[in-house]
Amino acid sequence: MAKLAVVILNWNGKRFLERFLPALVKSMPDYAELIVADNASSDGSVDFMRQHYPDVRIILNKRNEGFALGYNLALEQVEAQYFCLLNSDIEVTEHWIEPIIEMMDENEKIAAVQPKLLSFDRRDEFEYAGAAGGYIDKYGYPFCRGRVFSKLEKDHGQYDTEADVFWASGAAMFVRSDVYRTMGGLDPDFFAHMEEIDFCWRIKNTGYKIKVNPKSVIYHIGGGTLPKNNSYKTYLNFRNNLYLLLKNLPEERIFRTLVTKFFLDQIAAFFFLLQGHFKDFIAVYKAMRDFYKNYDKCKAKRNTLPKLAYTDTYPKSVVFLHYFKRKKIFNGESFS
Repeated sequence: MAKLAVVILNWNGKRFLERFLPALVKSMPDYAELIVADNASSDGSVDFMRQHYPDVRIILNKRNEGFALGYNLALEQVEAQYFCLLNSDIEVTEHWIEPIIEMMDENEKIAAVQPKLLSFDRRDEFEYAGAAGGYIDKYGYPFCRGRVFSKLEKDHGQYDTEADVFWASGAAMFVRSDVYRTMGGLDPDFFAHMEEIDFCWRIKNTGYKIKVNPKSVIYHIGGGTLPKNNSYKTYLNFRNNLYLLLKNLPEERIFRTLVTKFFLDQIAAFFFLLQGHFKDFIAVYKAMRDFYKNYDKCKAKRNTLPKLAYTDTYPKSVVFLHYFKRKKIFNGESFS
C-alpha cells in the first residue's frame, strides 16, 4: 500500500495532462502513487495516458459523475494512508508534496491540508480556488487569505505561515484516507462546487483540524472544466451554498440564516440582470427552486452527520464588509 495516492479526476482534460503530467511525475516521492481517474472523457485522454504514461494507473468511471461522486467511486478502489485530490489544470513545483506529508505525520489531528495556490497566468498573484486557505462567513460566503470575492492579492510572502482554516481547496486537497471514508467522502448531491467546504465542515464537527501549508506551492489555471462565466457554474454555486448551510448549521441558526441568504441571493440575481447576464439571473432562481425541491432530502442528512456543534464561521457578513465598508483583505483573523 502506498503512503500517498495522488489522484487526478479527469474529464476531457487531455490538454492539461499533456502539459502538466511531466512535472507532476517528476515530483512524486518514492512513497507516492499517481492515479488518473477518468470521468468518461471523450477527448482521447485515456488513449493518451495509455500511450505516453503506461505505468500510471487509470481508473475508469462509466460516465461523468461530477467531481464529488467521481472521486468517491475512484477512491473506493485506492488503498493509501493519504489521498491527494488534485485538479488536472495544476502545475506543481519540485517539492510540493513533502512539507504537507511531514505536517500530517507529525499531528494526527490534522485531517486535511492544502498548499498555497497561485495563479498559473499571473504567477505573483493568489488563485481564486483556494489562495492561502479558505474560510466562510456567517451566511456561508466563502473567502480566503489572499482572495475576497474576485479581489485577488499579490503574493509577497504575507501568508507564508501555516494556519488553521475552515476549508481546504478541492483543487489540491490532501486528506487522511480513513477520515475520508469515515465521513462518507464528498456529497454526490453537490455534483461539483462547494463539496469540499461541506466535507471540511463535517470534518471539523468531529474535532479534526484543516490546515494550509504555504511551504507547498502550486499554480492553478482554474475554470478548466467550467469557466467562470458559465451559468451552470452559477447555478451550482448558489444551489450548493444553500445545501451547505442547511446540512451543517446548528439548528438554532438555520431559519434566520436561510432567510437572510435568500434575500442576498435575490440581490445578486438582480445585479446579474443589470449587468446583462440573463442566464446567470435565471440560474440563481433555478438554484433556489431546486433547493426547495430537495429541502427534505438535504435536511434529512443532518441526522447522519457528526454532532452539529462546530460554529466557528466568521461571525460577520463578508458581503457587508467588502461591498459596503470596502474591506478588501482578510489576513486570517480580520478584514482591512
